[in-house]
Amino acid sequence: MSTTAIPARTDTRSKSEQAYEVLKDRITGGALVAGYRLVLSSIAEELGFSVVPVREAIRRLEAEGLVKFERNVGATVAGVDATLYLHTMQTLSVIEGAATALAAPLITAADIDNARRLNAELRRCLEDFEPQRFTRINNELHAILYGHCPNPHILDLVHRGWNRLNAMRASSFDLVPGRARKSVEEHDQLIALIESRADVHEIEMAARAHRTGTLNAYMAQHNQPASAI
Repeated sequence: MSTTAIPARTDTRSKSEQAYEVLKDRITGGALVAGYRLVLSSIAEELGFSVVPVREAIRRLEAEGLVKFERNVGATVAGVDATLYLHTMQTLSVIEGAATALAAPLITAADIDNARRLNAELRRCLEDFEPQRFTRINNELHAILYGHCPNPHILDLVHRGWNRLNAMRASSFDLVPGRARKSVEEHDQLIALIESRADVHEIEMAARAHRTGTLNAYMAQHNQPASAI
């Protein structure tokens, strides 16, 4: 009895896309630390690609703020930059606030339950504080609140902002750990507003204030007003 061989599945992504995802995972996952030099030829050899798709991937990562180019050095993994952190948080306060407001009418009861569950996890995290774990759960919670935003362009900007923070190792709760408890309280308030179908402008302002509250705490800790840069 003959059988028909099942063809092996092939990766349909372009080589540039594959290189981008490998490098992005390594950067955001912490395998490649801030300042690490990205040598195109070495990466290309490891992946079995030519230098061209690797260069394209690195340019894309640069546009997202995950990589920077230094004169006489080349491409390196971006580190925490106070000015970039400030600008990223200012931008997120606006676009994530808008995304959350637009998403609010589309959020389901199950979404609200998941958001409350995650905030309960965050509250438990306060007892034995781990900034990176707190940040990961916090990101999951916010992704629920803005995830139904019907405007893909705004969502793309939000994702780019979060990617920049991840690349900078900018766990806000590592930089300003005292902010964590207040953040959990603000989550409760924001979730309650969304559940009650409050006015979208009120939801947007609450989401924006939540983000700027973290920024202001960071700037105060560094003895610099948020409007200084």
